[in-house]
Amino acid sequence: MMHMSGAFTLTQWKPYMSTCPSLVGQPALMPHKEKTILNTECTKSPRPMVVPIAAASSSVSNDNNGVEDIDISSDSRVLNGKAAKGSGTTARGRRLLKVREEKRKREYDKIHNYPPWAKVLENACKEDAELRAVLGDSIGNPELMRKRVEERVRRKGPNFHKSKTGSVVAFKVSFRDFNPADSYIWFELLGSPSDRDVDMIGGVIQSWYVMGRLGAFNSSNLQLANASMEYDPLYDADKGFNVMPSSFHDIGDVEFQDNWGRFWVDLGTCDFFSVDVLLNCLTVLSSEYLGIQQVVFGGRKMGDWEEGMTSSEYGYKYFKI
Repeated sequence: MMHMSGAFTLTQWKPYMSTCPSLVGQPALMPHKEKTILNTECTKSPRPMVVPIAAASSSVSNDNNGVEDIDISSDSRVLNGKAAKGSGTTARGRRLLKVREEKRKREYDKIHNYPPWAKVLENACKEDAELRAVLGDSIGNPELMRKRVEERVRRKGPNFHKSKTGSVVAFKVSFRDFNPADSYIWFELLGSPSDRDVDMIGGVIQSWYVMGRLGAFNSSNLQLANASMEYDPLYDADKGFNVMPSSFHDIGDVEFQDNWGRFWVDLGTCDFFSVDVLLNCLTVLSSEYLGIQQVVFGGRKMGDWEEGMTSSEYGYKYFKI
């Protein structure tokens, strides 16, 4: 109804069914003259409509037409009336799942396939700081634990708990036709030496040789040996410079076969008290670090020594001097 020139005029209205997809099935009353305009606007090619599904996971069913149920995830969308289904997982989620699976497998292997000796080592680490340092980050990996322990035994010997490796019993000393210019010096250890023991004994003997080579074992110049230290002693430098020199001539490498060791010497012009110096060094070495049963000066063969046997598979080791 419209007002025109102060009077009311009745306008013709008629029902109209829209062809616009969003208004299908909704009758409307509108003036007849606007029909053409509305039809023009609604009959344009419609744009595709995307309707989001609000539910995280829902089921769409049509009982009347018997349509099969469709599960839609939170990332799904309905495009042109069709359901598009996503994977439902992310890269981060897959990584976390893989980590959890690997952890579960490790725990299963540790319970069902873990070697008993590895469990013993793990328990021992709680009380032994040295063993804990040897294993380090290999705990939980039996193969790596085995390699670490083997390396430690090879370098330092098999005993983890013994704090002092020396002997409380003094070693025996004997001479067998000892020739200072051409003889072997033998020593028998309490057990087969580790690589660490070989380096220690070899270092002591090498130091002894260097001192002799530099003339340290010269009894002709012992000016302070019997001097009193209550007063400032006097040292005659000219006498020390002009004294007859004394020098160690030669020495061989230190060799080991099982628990026996030997080295060849030519003392040269060194005085015999150089042997006292060596025995003093070996005494402390035996009591504090590794046990020595006996030291023999001279002789060609001791114990089960086999000439020419230089294979490490049979217990042969050496220290190069």
